[in-house]
Amino acid sequence: MTRKQKGEQGEQMAIAYLEANQYKILKRNYRPEGTEIDIIAQYLETLVFVEVKTRRKNDFGYPESAVNMTKQQRIKLAAEHFIAEHDWHGDIRFDIIAITWSDPPELVHFQDAFY
Repeated sequence: MTRKQKGEQGEQMAIAYLEANQYKILKRNYRPEGTEIDIIAQYLETLVFVEVKTRRKNDFGYPESAVNMTKQQRIKLAAEHFIAEHDWHGDIRFDIIAITWSDPPELVHFQDAFY
């Protein structure tokens, strides 16, 4: 399986997890002006921007560690576009879902992962 396929499989797993926990998925792979957000969801009255990171193993760091300051800035820029497009005036949150392809796969959800 290619890296891209694993990433897509990770996003599907993350969506299933979010939906099972009462999140409403609004958009996948939102890409304004060279930026991207993997999943945009709504949980109660909060708009949640979710970055999904996967790793085959944790030997070279955990998946969430790949969401560095540069990546966070790009996610925030994309979020600003979405908020403006949809005239959102409620709360927002940035989450990370980290998936390690162990046996069985391990999913960890970091709420309010960055600001």
